[in-house]
Amino acid sequence: VISDTLIYTTFRTPLGLTGVAATPVGICRVVFSISSERDFAKMLKTISLSPQKHPHQLIEIEREFHLYFNGKLKSFSFKSDPRQGTKFQRSVWKRLTHIPFGETRSYQWLAVKVRKPKACRAVGNANGKNPTPIIVPCHRIIQKNGSLGGFTGGAHIKKYLLDLEKK
Repeated sequence: VISDTLIYTTFRTPLGLTGVAATPVGICRVVFSISSERDFAKMLKTISLSPQKHPHQLIEIEREFHLYFNGKLKSFSFKSDPRQGTKFQRSVWKRLTHIPFGETRSYQWLAVKVRKPKACRAVGNANGKNPTPIIVPCHRIIQKNGSLGGFTGGAHIKKYLLDLEKK
């Protein structure tokens, strides 16, 4: 549990029903293709004992997601709650935010940037545990040979996001 106060909302995106949750510190969870709002609320119990639905308080983040999916937003004004993950994971997630919209970098590049040049696999694992995809653009990391690599939501979602950003 990282916060007593946690609010959330769900809304439709091209990736299906999407859930977003926030603490007073920042956005703490983004999940695509959720089966139901109820399942998303259950998922949030690991972050807060009593998540509360407050879509009106998160209307701006919903608006930004819609702008992003319509090709009209390149970076989000909202920050992620940095209290999740290990110190190493947080360093990886922070570095991801420096990759420009529409560009990609390799796992190896990311490993070098977090000063762990031989830790490509660990960097990939940290990338996969990113709790706030798109806001922290983990989809912009690909393999050195140009292939997509993994993505928690599936390679088809990663490809969709990269194609969206190239338009």
